[in-house]
Amino acid sequence: MTNTVKTFSKMSADSMRDPTHRFSDAEINAVYKAIALRRDMRHFRPGQVPEEQLQRLLAAAHRAPSVGFMQPWRFIRITDYALRRAIHALVEVERIRTAQVMGEREDEFMRLKVEGVLDCAEVLVAALMDGRERHIFGRRTLPEMDLASAACAIQNLWLAARAEGLGMGWVSLFDPDALARLLGMPPSARPVAVLCLGPVEQFYEKPMLEQEGWAQRQPLSELVSENGWPE
Repeated sequence: MTNTVKTFSKMSADSMRDPTHRFSDAEINAVYKAIALRRDMRHFRPGQVPEEQLQRLLAAAHRAPSVGFMQPWRFIRITDYALRRAIHALVEVERIRTAQVMGEREDEFMRLKVEGVLDCAEVLVAALMDGRERHIFGRRTLPEMDLASAACAIQNLWLAARAEGLGMGWVSLFDPDALARLLGMPPSARPVAVLCLGPVEQFYEKPMLEQEGWAQRQPLSELVSENGWPE
């Protein structure tokens, strides 16, 4: 049994002994702190992610919920630097194409740093597995729940990385078909994220796009309604 599994098993056993199922105040605060301080990072410093730490983070991702317990996520670790550069080239092509449809915000968009593919310690490609059509449970009317499940795995990885002091950025600027071909994916598999992971000099005080004035967080009160769609 790995140290990671032992840790999860001990936590489960401890929680079963607590009839309230409540974490301690310190544990609760740590969960909310990781959520509040998680950032989509684009700036990284030189450094490595130790193998044991990387496996621990991936194990956290694999603990995510999934519709029908289908576990649709697949992670491809990019260790070939030439392949990393090829992925970066795909991102750059899409960055320019995105800018071209931004209208009056084109120049503003081009000044934003949108990825750290060449700078981060680790690049992971998160993808949806092939053969997903076989999984009907929970997907008959909502087939996109496979993507929602993969997003939960990515969020687990993100929060665990932040708790361990590592930055992570989710890059979605790429042609998924081109990236799938580059990585030799089967026809029905689909990449959904290029994840940049590694040490950072500091975390942004606010989400970077908010900090740069691109957008502001909406008030929660405007996003929650009761018993129906808001007026």
